[in-house]
Order: sequence, then C-alpha cells, then structure tokens
Amino acid sequence: MGTELHTLQPPAGARHRKKRIGRGPGSGNGKTAGRGSKGTRKRNTVAPGFEGGQLPIHRRVPKRGFVNIHRVEVHGVNVGRLDNLEDGTVVTPELLHELGYVPKKATIIKVLADGELGKKLTIRVHRISGSARAKIEAAGGTIELIEPAAKAGT
Repeated sequence: MGTELHTLQPPAGARHRKKRIGRGPGSGNGKTAGRGSKGTRKRNTVAPGFEGGQLPIHRRVPKRGFVNIHRVEVHGVNVGRLDNLEDGTVVTPELLHELGYVPKKATIIKVLADGELGKKLTIRVHRISGSARAKIEAAGGTIELIEPAAKAGT
C-alpha cells in the first residue's frame, strides 16, 4: 500500500528547534547569550569585511579594467536553429523569444551563419552576417532589417 500523504513527516533528527538565547539562566544560554563578556563581538558591531585592523582585501587588491557604459548587447541566432521552423514562417524577435532562442531582454538580434538552412523563411531581425544572408537567400528566403526599439528615456 505505501505511505499515506497525511502520515508523511520528516525523518527523526532532520528538524532542529531554534536555539532561544538570552532567555534567562534556566535556558543554559541566558545572561551573555553565548557571546562571552565584553568586547566588540558581544556588542554586535563588527562591520562586514572588517579584518581586525589589517588593511582589508578590497583595499589591498588593485582595481582592474572598466565597464563600458555604451556597450550594446547583441544576441546571436544561427541559421541552423531556424531550420526546424515551418517553410514560409516569418521570423521576428517575438517569435525567437517564444521559441526560447533569445532572452526577453534581447534588444538587438543578429542572425549568424553556423549550420545549414533548407527552408524558405522571411526573416525580420536587426542585423545579419554576410554569410548568413547568403545561406538564407540561397534557400529562397528573404531578409528585412528592422530598427531596434529605442531605449526608455532617450
């Protein structure tokens, strides 16, 4: 028959009671609540990253590199992945997101040439490589380049 759902419970020793510290001498963890007497750690004031007065690692290690604030993230899709679509499909950024080929945040999508394409597709993307364009046109497909959506606030 097996175990009934209403009788399920964790195995013995898997669940532990929370230690109630600072609740009087009878608890065995009263008065100083397991923190010893006096000092910084008793008063709970040790800053994160504090290393006892020695120069912290985040100040010892030099800064490296930079972050380019003008970076444009381009998400690539290879023509080989488009080969499993139906003949005559219109490939749009929305369709590529639905199929899971690009993330929702992808603002610029570029078709790349890895793989083979045997279907006649209409492709509407932001960018395309030269060799990918040749493969799509050789399969009888068409390409329409679209403008990326403008960022909010610009």
